[in-house]
Amino acid sequence: MEITNQEFKHCDLIAVKGRVDSATAPQFAKALETANNNARFKIVLDMNDLEYMSSAGFRALLAAQRNCKRYNRGEVVLARVPVRIREALELAGFTELFKTFDDPVTAVGNF
Repeated sequence: MEITNQEFKHCDLIAVKGRVDSATAPQFAKALETANNNARFKIVLDMNDLEYMSSAGFRALLAAQRNCKRYNRGEVVLARVPVRIREALELAGFTELFKTFDDPVTAVGNF
């Protein structure tokens, strides 16, 4: 799994590539946590190159959303979500918790 982070004036764009499973979920959670610890609460998560996300990855995503939304500081939005991961998000009932966008430019523009 590879994670890249681009900081913009109003938000962070975090791109995830590969698989987020039980072995890599702690690294994924740490990347989201690091953004929050740096007072960055508006996060766009680009999932275009994501092949798989386990329940551990979904838990990390949910924890990040909770941290970002606390005190109305911001939120996590998803961009270019692959079909299989979108289906898993729907099954878990997460589609109501996250805004999704077809491209990262629109997602960044949301902030």
